[in-house]
Amino acid sequence: MMSADFRATSQSIRPGQMKILFVVPYVPSLVRVRPYNLIRHLSALGHDVTVLTIWTNEQERDEVDQLRQHCHAVQAAHLPRWQSLWNCLQALPTRTPMQAVYCWQPALVQQFREQKWHADVIHVEHLRGAHYGLALRPPHTNGHGPVPIVWDSVDCITHLFRQAAERSSTRTGRWLTRFELRRTEEHEGWLVNQFNRVLVTSPAERTAFLSLLPAGQSMPTVQVLPNGVDLAHFTAGEAAARDRATIVVSGKMSYHANATMVLHFVHNILPVIWARQPEVRLCVVGKDPPRQVRDLVKDPRISVIGTVRDIRPYLQRATVAVAPLTYGAGIQNKVLEAMACATPVVASPQAVSGLMVKPGEELLVGREPADFAKAVLGLLDSPAQQVRIGEGGRRFVECHHRWNKIASQLVGVYDELVISKH
Repeated sequence: MMSADFRATSQSIRPGQMKILFVVPYVPSLVRVRPYNLIRHLSALGHDVTVLTIWTNEQERDEVDQLRQHCHAVQAAHLPRWQSLWNCLQALPTRTPMQAVYCWQPALVQQFREQKWHADVIHVEHLRGAHYGLALRPPHTNGHGPVPIVWDSVDCITHLFRQAAERSSTRTGRWLTRFELRRTEEHEGWLVNQFNRVLVTSPAERTAFLSLLPAGQSMPTVQVLPNGVDLAHFTAGEAAARDRATIVVSGKMSYHANATMVLHFVHNILPVIWARQPEVRLCVVGKDPPRQVRDLVKDPRISVIGTVRDIRPYLQRATVAVAPLTYGAGIQNKVLEAMACATPVVASPQAVSGLMVKPGEELLVGREPADFAKAVLGLLDSPAQQVRIGEGGRRFVECHHRWNKIASQLVGVYDELVISKH
């Protein structure tokens, strides 16, 4: 599923317009919000964006067609699951982490190389996409020299794996992250100096990356580009429509940190809440919940919804949104989306470490289970506090996490690199 759309030359570019090759190891969509919104807003700013990506199932293939509405062109290749597993198997006896090769599809790069193409800058996302960035390094040029490559790592996977190796709720998860950890440390420490610029979502991720550098190695340029939220899409809804005494927890549930978060909340925090308010209901919303999470419905006060087309109704109807992460990395979109819906949020320190929030004004923070439960109960007991914290959260994302502003910051990164190459 390839196209030959990416053949325009620099003569077709309007003044101030850049041709951007955006490489993503999964199809950008409303679920994969960071690349989806960056692509959409870069295009809205007048730049010519071509996306290089892979799809693994028919749903993602449909999402490729939808993505074409938001950019100049999309080139996509099929990556069957067996090939991802084969990639990992081949990596086992090497020092390359399986994460780095899981999404590798050489046919995508080969077909792309056969085309006559021009780009002012190449943007590559995630550790799983870095392999593509390495393959697209010089001798590719844009008429003025080597094309600069930006690696948006998003998060430091080593930082995440160090936490998961100790705190994952499953034995398999702990074993796998421990197995991958040393190789991931070495690989990310090497990758950080292979590109013209590295981006991460928070200062904590930047610090984690720089800590991986061997002694004496030159300091790379690692910049923070935060996540945003679509404020036109995520809105407060009607206050009167909120369900009484309903807690929502959201996120991609196949992600081990999110599954661990839900189990921690149910086993360690929710019993304290139920001791005071036994009528409280919990709604778990997110793609592909594992068996341990699905089994929570044995208590009729817990609903596990799984995949939904639209998360907004669940956020807009809830009394409180919770994010009791025990480990994680970067900026949590689940927190930003709930805040954008003016749903009061109670979060653990790990869930908001990447946000410059004011606890008590824009959300509430609970470190220990008892503190977390107390914060939730306080909101459940006080409609006035619900409104105050919800409105404060909405104002926060309006001020600090608009995608159009973040896309403009990214253009500034591109401009700096393109000018320095001329």
